[in-house]
Amino acid sequence: MEPPTVAGDLDGWTLVAEATERPFDAGPVSVTAGTTRYERETPPPRPFFFASRLRISPDTGPNPALTRLVESRAREGFRERLAERDIVDLERRDDRALDIDDPSASRATLWVFHGRCAVDGESVPVEALLAVWAADEYLLAGGAYPTDDGFEATRQAVLALIRGVRPADSAAGERPE
Repeated sequence: MEPPTVAGDLDGWTLVAEATERPFDAGPVSVTAGTTRYERETPPPRPFFFASRLRISPDTGPNPALTRLVESRAREGFRERLAERDIVDLERRDDRALDIDDPSASRATLWVFHGRCAVDGESVPVEALLAVWAADEYLLAGGAYPTDDGFEATRQAVLALIRGVRPADSAAGERPE
């Protein structure tokens, strides 16, 4: 399954992973995710950004009940991924609507988390962002970065990348798989 297209400025970001996973499978219902992950080459903890496209089977299309379920599962999965990167003590600080650059997409729900990452025996504060929205299918994007000097520029870069995520090859008119 193709991951979504990232239509933002990836200058300074390196593609480090592209994968197709099945994060949910229960009886006749399954979710497949095509995901890309980018990192900046900095000392740890490295800022990262990811974008995922979900295919839900059987295909029911986005609806309010399914959106709530996708959002809940996405937050759980994001917390697990952050823990795998040694980001702990997560606290949800904010949630709000976020406009996406794609005019055919719904507004995203954006969650802001703060946590800490142990690096060389020191505790480094980290901010993490997660957004979920629908554009004929569900898209997820987000990232995390240390909140050291200059982090506002990284936050703005991650928000711009989130806003630029589109379904795979949407400019070419490809339909979701």
